[in-house]
Amino acid sequence: MISDDLDLRKLTADLKARLGPGEPVGYLRGKSLMRDLLLDMRENRFSELEAEELVDTLESRGFVRFLGDPAERSVADAPWDISPHA
Repeated sequence: MISDDLDLRKLTADLKARLGPGEPVGYLRGKSLMRDLLLDMRENRFSELEAEELVDTLESRGFVRFLGDPAERSVADAPWDISPHA
Protein backbone atom coordinates (compact mmCIF):
# COMPACT_ATOMS: atom_id res chain seq x y z
CA MET A 1 0.00 0.00 0.00
CA ILE A 2 1.26 3.46 -0.90
CA SER A 3 1.56 5.79 2.05
CA ASP A 4 -0.56 8.95 1.96
CA ASP A 5 2.42 10.99 3.17
CA LEU A 6 4.54 10.06 0.14
CA ASP A 7 5.34 13.24 -1.82
CA LEU A 8 4.59 12.23 -5.40
CA ARG A 9 5.93 15.49 -6.83
CA LYS A 10 9.31 15.06 -5.15
CA LEU A 11 9.41 11.39 -6.03
CA THR A 12 8.72 12.24 -9.69
CA ALA A 13 11.45 14.91 -9.68
CA ASP A 14 13.91 12.42 -8.15
CA LEU A 15 12.92 9.79 -10.71
CA LYS A 16 13.37 12.24 -13.59
CA ALA A 17 16.81 13.22 -12.28
CA ARG A 18 17.93 9.57 -12.20
CA LEU A 19 16.84 8.82 -15.76
CA GLY A 20 19.25 9.31 -18.63
CA PRO A 21 18.54 11.63 -21.55
CA GLY A 22 15.69 10.28 -23.67
CA GLU A 23 14.71 7.64 -21.10
CA PRO A 24 12.48 5.84 -20.67
CA VAL A 25 11.35 4.56 -24.07
CA GLY A 26 8.62 2.00 -24.71
CA TYR A 27 5.53 1.40 -22.64
CA LEU A 28 6.41 -1.79 -20.79
CA ARG A 29 10.17 -1.20 -20.83
CA GLY A 30 9.59 2.29 -19.48
CA LYS A 31 7.32 1.13 -16.69
CA SER A 32 9.82 -1.59 -15.73
CA LEU A 33 12.72 0.87 -15.73
CA MET A 34 10.83 3.34 -13.55
CA ARG A 35 9.80 0.55 -11.15
CA ASP A 36 13.40 -0.62 -10.85
CA LEU A 37 14.67 2.92 -10.26
CA LEU A 38 12.04 3.48 -7.58
CA LEU A 39 13.13 0.29 -5.85
CA ASP A 40 16.74 1.46 -6.03
CA MET A 41 15.94 4.97 -4.80
CA ARG A 42 13.83 3.82 -1.88
CA GLU A 43 16.25 1.14 -0.65
CA ASN A 44 13.67 -1.61 -0.20
CA ARG A 45 11.20 0.71 1.48
CA PHE A 46 8.49 -1.09 -0.45
CA SER A 47 8.10 -4.28 -2.44
CA GLU A 48 8.36 -4.73 -6.20
CA LEU A 49 4.56 -4.93 -6.38
CA GLU A 50 4.24 -1.67 -4.45
CA ALA A 51 6.76 -0.03 -6.79
CA GLU A 52 4.68 -1.19 -9.77
CA GLU A 53 1.56 0.22 -8.14
CA LEU A 54 3.41 3.48 -7.52
CA VAL A 55 4.31 3.77 -11.23
CA ASP A 56 0.64 3.13 -12.04
CA THR A 57 -0.35 5.83 -9.54
CA LEU A 58 2.13 8.30 -11.04
CA GLU A 59 0.70 7.52 -14.47
CA SER A 60 -2.94 7.84 -13.40
CA ARG A 61 -2.26 11.19 -11.69
CA GLY A 62 -0.40 12.60 -14.69
CA PHE A 63 3.11 12.73 -13.26
CA VAL A 64 4.33 10.30 -15.93
CA ARG A 65 2.65 10.04 -19.31
CA PHE A 66 3.37 7.69 -22.19
CA LEU A 67 3.50 9.67 -25.43
CA GLY A 68 2.55 6.78 -27.69
CA ASP A 69 -0.08 4.10 -27.86
CA PRO A 70 0.97 0.80 -26.26
CA ALA A 71 -1.62 -1.02 -28.40
CA GLU A 72 -0.12 0.23 -31.67
CA ARG A 73 3.15 -1.46 -32.56
CA SER A 74 4.32 1.53 -34.61
CA VAL A 75 4.21 3.85 -31.57
CA ALA A 76 4.88 1.36 -28.80
CA ASP A 77 8.49 2.58 -28.60
CA ALA A 78 7.52 6.17 -27.89
CA PRO A 79 9.05 8.08 -24.98
CA TRP A 80 7.50 9.04 -21.67
CA ASP A 81 6.92 12.58 -20.41
CA ILE A 82 7.87 12.89 -16.76
CA SER A 83 6.67 16.04 -15.04
CA PRO A 84 6.69 16.66 -11.29
CA HIS A 85 4.38 19.63 -11.96
CA ALA A 86 1.32 17.56 -12.86
